Amino acid sequence: MDIRAIDHVELYVEDADEAAAYLCDSFGFAPHGSGGPETALGACRTLLLRQRGITVLVTSALPGGGHPAEAYVERHGDGVAVIGLAVDDADAAFTEAVERGAAPTVPPMALGAAGHRVTFASVLGFGDVEHRFTSREARGAPFAPGLIREASPAPADAGLFESVDHVAVCLPAGELDAAVRHYQEVFGFAQTFEERIVVGLQAMDSKVVQSASRQVTLTLIEPDTTRELGQIDAFLSAHGGAGVQHLAFLTKDITTAVRTVADRGARFLSTPPAYYDTLTDRVGDVGAPVPTLRELNILADRDSSGAMLQIFTESRHPRRTLFYELIDRRGARTFGSNNIKALYEAVERQRPLSDAPGPAPST
Repeated sequence: MDIRAIDHVELYVEDADEAAAYLCDSFGFAPHGSGGPETALGACRTLLLRQRGITVLVTSALPGGGHPAEAYVERHGDGVAVIGLAVDDADAAFTEAVERGAAPTVPPMALGAAGHRVTFASVLGFGDVEHRFTSREARGAPFAPGLIREASPAPADAGLFESVDHVAVCLPAGELDAAVRHYQEVFGFAQTFEERIVVGLQAMDSKVVQSASRQVTLTLIEPDTTRELGQIDAFLSAHGGAGVQHLAFLTKDITTAVRTVADRGARFLSTPPAYYDTLTDRVGDVGAPVPTLRELNILADRDSSGAMLQIFTESRHPRRTLFYELIDRRGARTFGSNNIKALYEAVERQRPLSDAPGPAPST
């Protein structure tokens, strides 16, 4: 099983038009097509969005049609329901994954004419999130021939974001090690990082798994329930179990990206001003002026390979679960471990007095 990259991500949402408008208006995604009963896709409305190397499907169920998005949204609210994995042969990858112990959800389905065929097949990943193996016989072929009616594409180099850098996943306590083994044994991933994070009276454990291509990265987090309940627990309670906490979009120019996205209406978490007072002493020169980072609330970190800059949006969802990260890698290969405390404090300030669940920090 040779997993090349993230082919696409599908969100199940209550209102596809509203969710797609946010991604287009604030983050610069462009609409590329749509599907539904009129295209034999089923009892749903699906919008296809693209930006450089990122493809996002936004799907809402039509009332009473039995589409899986209906049950997903009822249980979890808006969220990531499918992570599409690009492979050479989706049929073979599906068969191999099931033989290795994956639970099948959707059997292989081939679309389009020979030479331009697209094949999808899905297995369960974590919680209610599926992995959809996707293989394409030709580059530039339609996303889902016959199911998605595509419009004229935007220029290939349009947009601020290059790819999905990583997917952050919250897991119930006690499930982290089993999830790591599952990705190693079923999908051929390798564990590349682990860390125990203690903030005040709360603690969480995190491990990172990555495909052999290094293009698919999951950060897996579980709370330590022997300590005080915290934001991971709040996410799990609000979401109704394991799920995607945030998607990280990779950019080559985070200051421009933050200014642009903020001007378009997205809101970011603030950072304690004191964080920047000793930033240069802690991480050295990261290639951006500290006053600019302070102005934009951008976090900075460094590992043995280089520096990285990152920032997190506020969650717009009623359950305060899914949010987004912008990340600019300047050599660094890790995920901002030293920023956990600053992010945690920022999230705590965002949480209302009712102590409603909010987004939790990740490595």
